[in-house]
Amino acid sequence: MKRKQFLRYMGAAFGAAAFAPFLTGCNDSDDSSTSDTTTDGTVPDTTLPPGLSADEVAALQFMREEEKLAHDVYVYLYGVWGEIIFDNISASETSHTEAIRLLLVKYGLDDPAAGKSAGVFTNPDLQALYTALIAKGSTTKIDALTVGATIEEKDIKDINTKKTITDEADILAVYDSLLCGSRNHLRSFNQALLALGVTYAPQFITQAEWDAIANSPLETTCASY
Repeated sequence: MKRKQFLRYMGAAFGAAAFAPFLTGCNDSDDSSTSDTTTDGTVPDTTLPPGLSADEVAALQFMREEEKLAHDVYVYLYGVWGEIIFDNISASETSHTEAIRLLLVKYGLDDPAAGKSAGVFTNPDLQALYTALIAKGSTTKIDALTVGATIEEKDIKDINTKKTITDEADILAVYDSLLCGSRNHLRSFNQALLALGVTYAPQFITQAEWDAIANSPLETTCASY
């Protein structure tokens, strides 16, 4: 079994914390004076967990905050409008961002949302997006529901993009579960808008993708965390 495959297997089986002592003791040489450079003279990147690339790490950290953004926006809009849809879906988003947090813990990664209060983000783009969304959502009830639909379709697009850069089974399983939840949330916001006579025009996914999700029944197999 190749080293990367072996490390992935062990990491998936035991988690980063349990596997750390094994990695510390796993040295190809008994010579403590051996240089920290690789055979081609470069210094190996020891900041990444075994099996994860920089892109995979960045994706997890981004999704942690994007799911937090959804939660924080819905809590805010529930406070403005008192619409139960925001309260219900914000509770689901709590489980979503927690699922990503657990992956960060497993792989020993920094949590960009740690210690951040509602509406505060490490990622400047998400910070700006939060500000824009709550401003728009505070205007009318229709705008608030439109914000919800916008968040969910953006989430679907972003998760599908992040899926293409990893082959880790545990990460893909969480991403798939988040997608399932986001599709259900999209359906709920779409139905609420249709009840008010509003047809939503997607901005991040294609109209065909939107229609395929919106016109299909709620999924009952989304995992909960």
